[in-house]
Amino acid sequence: MIAKNLKRYVSLNNFLKEKFGTRVHKVPLDGGFTCPNRDGSKSTGGCIYCNSLGAGTGASLEGKSIEKQMEEGINYLSKRFKAKKFIAYFQSYSGSYSTAEKLKELYDSSLIDERVVGLSVGTRPDCLNKEVLDLLEDYQKKNYMVWLETGLQSVHNKTLEFINRHHSFEDFLYTLDRAKERGLLVCTHIIFGLPGEGHEEMIETAKKISKLPVDGIKFHSLYVVKGTPMEKLLEEGIYKPITEEEYVNIVCEAIALLPEKVVIQRLTGDPKKGELVEPQWTMNKQKTLSLIEKKLVERDLWQGKFFI
Repeated sequence: MIAKNLKRYVSLNNFLKEKFGTRVHKVPLDGGFTCPNRDGSKSTGGCIYCNSLGAGTGASLEGKSIEKQMEEGINYLSKRFKAKKFIAYFQSYSGSYSTAEKLKELYDSSLIDERVVGLSVGTRPDCLNKEVLDLLEDYQKKNYMVWLETGLQSVHNKTLEFINRHHSFEDFLYTLDRAKERGLLVCTHIIFGLPGEGHEEMIETAKKISKLPVDGIKFHSLYVVKGTPMEKLLEEGIYKPITEEEYVNIVCEAIALLPEKVVIQRLTGDPKKGELVEPQWTMNKQKTLSLIEKKLVERDLWQGKFFI
């Protein structure tokens, strides 16, 4: 059991340090990907909380190669955090949305030397066909740590339809099964504060995820950024953002529902400066993290407490 007087959840930093014996950091990469929800394959608008800039860092548009991005990222993280090992993190848009041949070229170019010990791919459940999963399994067989960061956001199909995800909870379950058949590590992304969801719906998402063979989870609060359909819903009074107190409490309750083996990779999101409309509390990430830590103690909660 997780010691209640120590860290009350399994953090990614601690997980990686225990695995590799040193500080490990993820290097965010932009591989020039797009998304089936943006390029017309399924939709052109993206999810209703995504603006025209989406999740891109801009590095690909600047002409920076993956090798260059890795070198710059490693140099920065080495100096700032004294990191010794690194995971290539294809973060921008859907990092598996291409042919297996093209993906191999991009992924290979991120593995610049022995300091790179893993590969993490941020993507959607509908962007992981057999060929792509086989490719990722090959990297794992070469002793790289491979994480699939698969966006889900909610287990409620009504919500997924409203936010224009163009995939279902069942699509996620199918992809999860195929990934686990290959022994891949899967981290799922969950958003609290989505339109139409209250405490009951958010807790239901946490409960269902806790029963699945996921290896990691990222919690995000929904924040409204400029130039999105969400901004219009906010202006029209149709949507009311989740408060910081509500978010802190729901995250703490979700943590207590998770099995102890799940790695909590993120506890809250952080909007880009200049893009945020509401809620303003999301700009102070460290404050929110501190409140979560404090609330876990106040409510005597820890990861696994309510897992059955």
